[in-house]
Amino acid sequence: MAGTILKIKWLTIFMFLGTVFSALITSPMNTNAASQNFYKLKIPLGLDEEAFKVPQDNPMTREKIGLGRLLFFDKRLSANNTIACASCHIPELAFTDGQSVSSGIHHLQGGRSAPTAINRGFSEAQFWDGRAPMLEDQSIGPFANPIEHGFSNHDELVAKISMFDGYKKMFKNVFGTDNIKKEHVGKAIASFQRTLISGNSPFDRFDYDGDQKAISESAKRGKILFFDKARCNLCHMGTNFSDEKFHNIGVGWDGNALDLGRYSVTKDVKDLGAFKTPTLREISKTAPYMHDGRFATLEDVIAHYNKGGVKNPFLDNQVIPLNLSRPEIKDLVAMLRSLEGEGWQHVKVPTEFPQ
Repeated sequence: MAGTILKIKWLTIFMFLGTVFSALITSPMNTNAASQNFYKLKIPLGLDEEAFKVPQDNPMTREKIGLGRLLFFDKRLSANNTIACASCHIPELAFTDGQSVSSGIHHLQGGRSAPTAINRGFSEAQFWDGRAPMLEDQSIGPFANPIEHGFSNHDELVAKISMFDGYKKMFKNVFGTDNIKKEHVGKAIASFQRTLISGNSPFDRFDYDGDQKAISESAKRGKILFFDKARCNLCHMGTNFSDEKFHNIGVGWDGNALDLGRYSVTKDVKDLGAFKTPTLREISKTAPYMHDGRFATLEDVIAHYNKGGVKNPFLDNQVIPLNLSRPEIKDLVAMLRSLEGEGWQHVKVPTEFPQ
């Protein structure tokens, strides 16, 4: 009798599991996921794979990355068909635009420079002030900005994308729904941006592989300065050379107008004039520097730190005069230039877009 009851119990369990499994594999979402090619990003030398951030609800697939690439470069995704994400994040300029402050729709200018899109997958909070908690949020923010892409809201963006049957088919294939949402747009563009990485630089080959010929003697001296007298590593730490925090280094406190920086997000007085520590990878290719693009060269940047920034009530206590000599500044610049890596140069501008 006991054996019969046990068999019935096991039969019931197997039938339940079979029903659940059948529902999973036949549901639209999972059928859609199964049809996609999941993408495993190769992390180059010098970067920490465990620090690479991919949300559980937005796994990387080749189809999603391909869709994100098209959206990133498509100027039709602006109110007057003139601005794309790539207008301010130009591949040839290491995904910056080379301008002190970026220009958007109707040539309107904001007050900040465009940070590089490279290695954004190693960050959580995005933008100079960290107002976007994830790359997915950053990826859609500019669309609803009146001086960037110019849409009044994200509904206008989605409506415009939905005008093109080619895009509707791609969204259906990637997300398994005919109802395109702004979150889908953000997930696609963020997935593409996560493929823009920089590593395996001469500095990495010297530092990790011990290749003594990878960098110059000047850069080797610069490395010592970076981690010692110049104190750069206090904020530019880790494999992406950023502590992902916000600091007031005195930029903007010597003029009439002050960008409030992180304070605009947190409303915490200690964040007045604080901005996010940018990565130093590809730094030699992403001039001009600082959130307002005020410094044209790396030498200008170091000169700012060398004098101890600009005094103000909220200056970070780690910013102090450095007393670097001219030869030392030259060595430090040589080290920074050795952070030119690889992993983003493969990106090509699409020659056609979905119709």
